[in-house]
Amino acid sequence: MRVTRATVEAVAGLTTRWFGAVEDGTVLSAVGVWPLLAFLADGADGAARAELAEAVGLPADRAAPAARELLEALRALRGFDAALGLWTDRTLELRAEWESGLPADTHGVLAGDESTDRGALDAWAQKRTGGLLDRMPVALTEDTELVLASALALRTEWLRPFEEWPVTPEQGPWRDRTLLGLRRESSLLDRVAVADTPEGCVTELRVLGTNGIDVHLLLGEERMTPAAVLRTGVDVLLGRRPSVNGTRLPFGDVGPGLRVRRVRRVTPQPPTLEVTTMAYDMTAHHDLLARHRLFGLTAARDSTRGHFPGISGSPLAIGSARQSATARFGALGFRAAAVTAFAAMPGGIPERRYVTTTVEADFDRPFGFLAVHRTSRLVLAAGWVTEPVPHPGYEDEE
Repeated sequence: MRVTRATVEAVAGLTTRWFGAVEDGTVLSAVGVWPLLAFLADGADGAARAELAEAVGLPADRAAPAARELLEALRALRGFDAALGLWTDRTLELRAEWESGLPADTHGVLAGDESTDRGALDAWAQKRTGGLLDRMPVALTEDTELVLASALALRTEWLRPFEEWPVTPEQGPWRDRTLLGLRRESSLLDRVAVADTPEGCVTELRVLGTNGIDVHLLLGEERMTPAAVLRTGVDVLLGRRPSVNGTRLPFGDVGPGLRVRRVRRVTPQPPTLEVTTMAYDMTAHHDLLARHRLFGLTAARDSTRGHFPGISGSPLAIGSARQSATARFGALGFRAAAVTAFAAMPGGIPERRYVTTTVEADFDRPFGFLAVHRTSRLVLAAGWVTEPVPHPGYEDEE
């Protein structure tokens, strides 16, 4: 995927700034907002143009080309679907130069009937996300003249699946709750790393997908805010902050939820990374105008005048800006299994002559995540997990 470093850093910057305003569990996608802000900046003037360019992180005259490049790159990704949609009132005339900069087959027409338009927009959102979301997060009124939207959907399967286990944390916010835990072992110790910052240490675990899309799980010290943890994850991702991976960690408690210890074995075994995390399934809804300064929409909200002469000769202002996002993290779809065990009495006490290293990573309290395109390091989605999936507790389970 070809995306400039400037665009990757601009999307990452919007992600971290957005999380600076977040205090609870949520999921969001800055890469879904960023192209829309870029196209709006291209058609804006005055204070609105300056504010939008600052939010985008690029000069306004470079924003639209960068947005087109990003959308084209996203559509080329395996396991990723990206679409841009534009709907206008029948009487609204667009500037040909601005409209020509949008992807082909983008423009639709608003019928002027709220129920009809709502049904059409919701159907578009459902189709473009493969049913993961079923509504377009926009407030339609009889005065709505233009709707500009993006839809993103990503899917990946783990290179190495997890096993599902009931997990009951002994301490922390999830103490005494039986949760749907995910466990697996690996000989690749470099999948886990620790970064040290002035705000505290962060443990990072990379879970690799089969199509070049990975998820980075981030566990910070308990005193750290979600924003600080996610910011550290982004800095490590972009090479702005060093980290020490599992092959170079000393013995002992070396990071949040991370312990390295010597283990005696009967037979020689390679060093092992043992991971325990929690499944999650979350949806969030964001009103971007509630954080208008963050998204460069302060001036653009003023309906007493138009702010987008580059889009249309008719005066336009922003009346609604929202995002709905969802994220699900599991073992790898549905799996059924039966376990049968025979207890064999030992014929003698084996001598444990071999010593190996075990790295244990436990994500058993609120943690963050970044969904990342592996080669470009573009952040596709981000979130903070506070409500993991409970274990189903099957009736025939003992």
